[in-house]
Amino acid sequence: MDYVTEAVELARQIEAPVQVVWTREDDIQNGLFRPATYNVLRAGLDSGGAPLGWSHRLVGPDGASFMITRGADELIYAIPHFRLERVIEEPGIPIAPWRGVGPSQNGWVVESFVDELAHAAGKDPYAFRRELVAGRPRLLAVLDLAARRAGWGSPPPDGRHRGIALWQFGDTYLAEVAEVSVRSDGAVRVHRVVAAVDCGIVVNPDTVEAQIQSSIVYGLTAALYGEITIERGRVVQSNFHDYRMLRLAEMPQIDVYLVASGEAPGGVGEAGLPPIAPAVCNAIFAATGKRIRRLPIGSVI
Repeated sequence: MDYVTEAVELARQIEAPVQVVWTREDDIQNGLFRPATYNVLRAGLDSGGAPLGWSHRLVGPDGASFMITRGADELIYAIPHFRLERVIEEPGIPIAPWRGVGPSQNGWVVESFVDELAHAAGKDPYAFRRELVAGRPRLLAVLDLAARRAGWGSPPPDGRHRGIALWQFGDTYLAEVAEVSVRSDGAVRVHRVVAAVDCGIVVNPDTVEAQIQSSIVYGLTAALYGEITIERGRVVQSNFHDYRMLRLAEMPQIDVYLVASGEAPGGVGEAGLPPIAPAVCNAIFAATGKRIRRLPIGSVI
């Protein structure tokens, strides 16, 4: 961590306590970056539209494939044949874990592909997922709760479309539905997000709700705007004028619903982040017929 080295070197020179404070420009242009990955996915469906096999090849730095699966190289979905290939490719720039770690991007990759499979099978994305997690009651419960509270199956307000995503983060289970509109110039607006969460025993519901809300805002900022570009060896972005955050006027309505559970606490600090990008991108597909293949989303034209 170079900021630690700075403090140590300065303290050695003046023999006194030193506090190093970077400017925002220092931080954006010289900080540690989120790992990037490249993913190739293939799957096969039977005559009834059920997945028979799934192949996932992921190229990226060590640790980037973390938590694609729930253990023993199994997806959360009931797919008979699953293959995950991890190809380690270090980027040559300083990287570090990001809120949500591997699932922050793997959730988008996996849940976007599940939506593609549902479309290829000619099935509703919610119903398709429901069939695949029929034997997993905690996943099924959050999926049903989110869909019901979001009004899935009923027409959304004019100009809006819905997308859904499901995820298991450790022992916490989540489903999120995003209600999105796309303007004629390709600009994306997220109007509402419904999140259903089973994190085991809940001690303080307000804290759980706040953590899920903050994960969604954090994930939306990254999905919509979080791009770093490099020209002539330097980071172009320097402050919030060209490295956008989600602004107050863009904030969607977020409704969080908790599943009553007697299971051990599963944690919520990062769990709400993985489903938000795929829920939004799946809603964009419902609105435009276009799949988002890379993030940030930007304009969908």
